[in-house]
Amino acid sequence: MDINLTLNENELIYVVGPNAAGKTTLLETINGLLPTSKGDVFVSGLNVRVRGRDVRRDIGYVPQDFMVEPGEPYTALDVVLMGRYGKIGVLHKPDEYDLERVMEAMRLMGVDELDDKPMGKISGGQQQKVMIARALAKEPKILLLDEPFSNLDPDSREKVPALIGQIHEERNMTTIVVTHNVHQMLKRCCRVVVMNSGRIVADETPEKALTILERQIGSRSAEVTP
Repeated sequence: MDINLTLNENELIYVVGPNAAGKTTLLETINGLLPTSKGDVFVSGLNVRVRGRDVRRDIGYVPQDFMVEPGEPYTALDVVLMGRYGKIGVLHKPDEYDLERVMEAMRLMGVDELDDKPMGKISGGQQQKVMIARALAKEPKILLLDEPFSNLDPDSREKVPALIGQIHEERNMTTIVVTHNVHQMLKRCCRVVVMNSGRIVADETPEKALTILERQIGSRSAEVTP
């Protein structure tokens, strides 16, 4: 990848493009999960190569591939609680404040009634909401979402993007949403990064970015949710 990108604090950014464009790689690099072959990545002034653990403490990350096996014993509550361990450290026992943040995040995503359900026994869409709740329970400064709407039912695909936008504004987070379905972009989004073949081909307003996307990538069905 050959990327030169600056993200501003409290921005809500969508990263779009076809499969294998490098979108997931970009998020994993920001999160310090993939080393850079050249150049440096700085998050909140910290070099990810050197301070990756400190950087990840303030990042809530929902990966694209997380589906669990049917026999997975962890409950939905266990999984969301893992988000707090990412904040406080695995050697610290969660206290009442941590549990309150966990239940708040589950209520926001509408999965609080699944708290005692094994992850392997709930639907893919419910699992996706649990994973978003896990990221939110961490109280992140930066939220990275990789294809966060792909497994949701049609009704949730309308409601969850709007909810993410609302939470972004209320918590003053920096939020990066990766998707290849550009119709799921939020009206709150003011910046779209278009990627193709490991490069940024546009960094524009949604309207300008979609015009470029249609011309360079051939996405004829691109539209922004009104």
